[in-house]
Amino acid sequence: MNMKLSEELQWRGFHNQTTYKSLKDIDEGQTKFYWGVDPSAPSMTIGNLAAAMMARVFIKHGYTPYLLVGGATGMIGDPDGKKQERDLMDMKTLNDNKKAIAAQYKQIFDGHKFEVVDNYDWFKSINYLDFLREVGKHMSMTQLLDREFVKARVGKDGAGISYAEFSYALIQGYDFYHLFKNHGVTLQLSGADQWGNSLAGVEIIRKLTSETAHVYTTPLVVNKTTGKKFGKTEDGAIWLNEEFTSIFDFYQFWLNVDDDGVGDYLKIYTDISEPEYTDVMEEFERGRSHRKAQRELAYRVTAIVHGKSAAEAAVEATEALFKGKEKIGLKARHLLKKHLPTTKKKEITEALLDSSLVSSKSDARRMLKAGAVSVNGERVDQEFMLPHGFSILKVGKNKFAIAEQ
Repeated sequence: MNMKLSEELQWRGFHNQTTYKSLKDIDEGQTKFYWGVDPSAPSMTIGNLAAAMMARVFIKHGYTPYLLVGGATGMIGDPDGKKQERDLMDMKTLNDNKKAIAAQYKQIFDGHKFEVVDNYDWFKSINYLDFLREVGKHMSMTQLLDREFVKARVGKDGAGISYAEFSYALIQGYDFYHLFKNHGVTLQLSGADQWGNSLAGVEIIRKLTSETAHVYTTPLVVNKTTGKKFGKTEDGAIWLNEEFTSIFDFYQFWLNVDDDGVGDYLKIYTDISEPEYTDVMEEFERGRSHRKAQRELAYRVTAIVHGKSAAEAAVEATEALFKGKEKIGLKARHLLKKHLPTTKKKEITEALLDSSLVSSKSDARRMLKAGAVSVNGERVDQEFMLPHGFSILKVGKNKFAIAEQ
C-alpha cells in the first residue's frame, strides 16, 4: 500500500513544525514549494542533505520544486545560531559558491524536474526606500527582537549584531513573497533552525496580499548515541563536495554510523521503501556484526550524492582494504590513491618505511616477523620484492598504504 505524503513524511522522520492546521492538509493539493541554501561555502553538508531528501519526498508526491541559491542572502549570511558577526565574502567567491551549490542540486535531484532560482536576481534592482515601504513597514520590531539569537547577541556579554544581519529575516521573507507573486509558490520547506525566518515570509504574504502561504520544517538530525547534531565529526562537517570530504571518507562515514541510529538514517538519507527497509532491518537485527544496515545506507547515500559508479567504487575499495582483493577497478584504485599514502618502492621494508607505515627498516622487519604485515590481503613474514602493478599494504589492523610500480 502506497503511503500518502503526510504518512511518508512522518514515517521518515521529516516532521517538526508547520503552519498547516492539520498535517493531512498537505495531502490535499499538489502545489509549488521552494527550498534553498545560502552559498556560504562551495558545498552543502549532510545537514543540508537531510532537508534536500525531504524535498525529494514532496516531489515524489507531485509537488513542483523551486530550488533557491541565496546569492543575495549569502552576501549577508544567516545570523541565526551564530554567536558573532559573519565575515563577508567577495563576489567572486560568492559566485563560485553559487555555481557549486547549483551543481549539487543537479546531482541530488537527478531525474526530477526543478527550477533553480537566485534571489540576487530580484534583489539587485530593488530600491532601498521601496523595500522599506513595501516590506519593512509591515514587519514588527517586537517580533524581530523576540528572536532568541537576537536576544543572545544584543544582551549582556553578547557580541552585538549589525543592521544587515538583523534584517536577514526580512530579506528571506521577501524571497517567499517574490516566489509567491511571480511563480505561484505557496509553501516553503526548511530545517527546524529556519522556522523563524520562514514565518517572516508567511507574514509578508499575508499582509501584502491577504493570501495564505505555508511553512513545513524537518527536525535537525541528532546522533542518538552522543545526543549531538548528526554529521559533526572531530575533523568537522561532512561535505557533499569530494574536494572537502573524499568519496572514500564519505562512504566510510556512513559505514561507521552507530547501530542505534542507522535505521533512522536509512529513512532520512535514502529513498528506501518501507518493504525494503523492513527486510534490511530484519537482516541487520539477526546479526548486527555484519552491518547490513550500515552497508545499505553507505551505498545508497553515496550513490545519491556522487553517483552509482562512485558508490560501487567505494564498496570495491573498502572490500579491497578489509577483505583483501588483488585486482580492483581503476575507479576504486583512484579512490584509494587519493585517500592513502603511495609509494613506488619495490622492496617491502623500503615500501613500508617510505609510506610511513613503520618508523624504520628494523621496525618493518619486526612487523614482518610478528606476522603483522599483509600485501593484497595475504600475510607476509619475510623481506621480498613487491609484485609489479598495484598493491595494498597493511600493517596491523588499520594502517594502509598503496604500492604502485
